[in-house]
Amino acid sequence: MTDGGGYTAHRYRGQDGLSLYYRDYAPAAGRRPPSLPAILCLAGLSRNSKDFHEPATRFAARGFRVICPDYRGRGQSARDPRPANYAPPAYLEDIRHLLTLLGLHRVIVVGTSLGGLLAMGMGATLPAALAGAVLNDVGPEIPQKAIARIRAYLAARPVFPSWQAAAAYLKAASPHAADGSAAFWLRQASMTFRENPAGEIVCDWDINLLRNFGTAPVPPVWPLFRSLAAIPLLTLRGACSDLLTGETLARMAAEIPAMAQAVIPGAGHAPTLTEPQSIAALDAFLDRFDG
Repeated sequence: MTDGGGYTAHRYRGQDGLSLYYRDYAPAAGRRPPSLPAILCLAGLSRNSKDFHEPATRFAARGFRVICPDYRGRGQSARDPRPANYAPPAYLEDIRHLLTLLGLHRVIVVGTSLGGLLAMGMGATLPAALAGAVLNDVGPEIPQKAIARIRAYLAARPVFPSWQAAAAYLKAASPHAADGSAAFWLRQASMTFRENPAGEIVCDWDINLLRNFGTAPVPPVWPLFRSLAAIPLLTLRGACSDLLTGETLARMAAEIPAMAQAVIPGAGHAPTLTEPQSIAALDAFLDRFDG
């Protein structure tokens, strides 16, 4: 179905029959060479396809087809009655299923946080499907303090009387942003929460995500990161991020010297990909495919 926002909205069935949602941004007319890979945008842990609307619109204008799925339990995808499925193996299987359904044999993954970890997982389990990868503020080693912060954020389950109140909450919870305007935080709220039938603003994810997140330390996954060594790779880091540290980024560059990187001033976890520095880094990276 057509949304009118530059994409078409679709549903498909996961391998277990769960109803899942994705956005499909068509490339600008006449701009897509036959060999150009599609871009697969993978969001953070509690995030969804709305995060990528602005970047996806830019990518499509360059001639890329862009696919932005909602993971199970997020956004417009169904909530899973089996919370044990809120884990990377199920997400990777959903991604494999979606790529097969769409006939996409090679994709560039733009992955924020969890999405970047899934890109690493694809490098190990679906290497032939990866044409390139962008890791947005995530690496193969995550400090436990950052995990505890995210878990506390997810556990809060706030309910707001208005979008303005939701925006104020986000601003307080995430003080680091390259753009701190009121319009920015309202936009972030619209991508984070939803309005329920009672008119309240509530979380747009299943609270059961917590069952499999943050209860134990996250082990380093350097072997998965190294699986990306043979493809074009870009890593972005928010200068104020607590999830991807400067030390981890430096080790990533030592492990894969060909990796491009950019640090986004003023941004925390995670850059929105709308910052001028993010746009410049992404444009230079995509020039390798359509230049």
